[in-house]
Amino acid sequence: MSDDDNGSRGPASDAPATVVDPDRIAAVADQFIRYVELVAAWVFAVLFAIGVVDLTLQILRSIRTGNITDPLVVIGFIDTGLLLLIIVEVYHTVIAYTQESDTRQIVRLVIYTGVIAMIRKAIIFRTSEYASTQDALFAAVSYTIIIFGLVALLFAERVYG
Repeated sequence: MSDDDNGSRGPASDAPATVVDPDRIAAVADQFIRYVELVAAWVFAVLFAIGVVDLTLQILRSIRTGNITDPLVVIGFIDTGLLLLIIVEVYHTVIAYTQESDTRQIVRLVIYTGVIAMIRKAIIFRTSEYASTQDALFAAVSYTIIIFGLVALLFAERVYG
């Protein structure tokens, strides 16, 4: 019986039969990452929905108790709303990754998320939350530098992107 009769394919048959194709492994890993990204997107979508319901309940509760006119309560609503916007931006970023969007679009989404997060920090900023006025000043200066940096990045992306 010749080599051709027993199913041998010549020199390539000398390779071990247990070798796995690296391209196939990479494709399976890529598919797994895509599924995990989609699960993450769903998690953010659910968190957003829960947050909207919670914010609505907070507002209704404040109306019922009469606390709706308290500035700190309103700032709490704004804080929660901005946090929800951050969740939406992170969701959009995850979706952009799953759709393999242009890197520029992903960077823009990340910058938007940063701007919203820093504006949120500025709105809820209270000097009384810091051990000293110097600590509060350092935090305020840091927030300001970060906000200006993000705005500069956003401006550069729009002008030169």
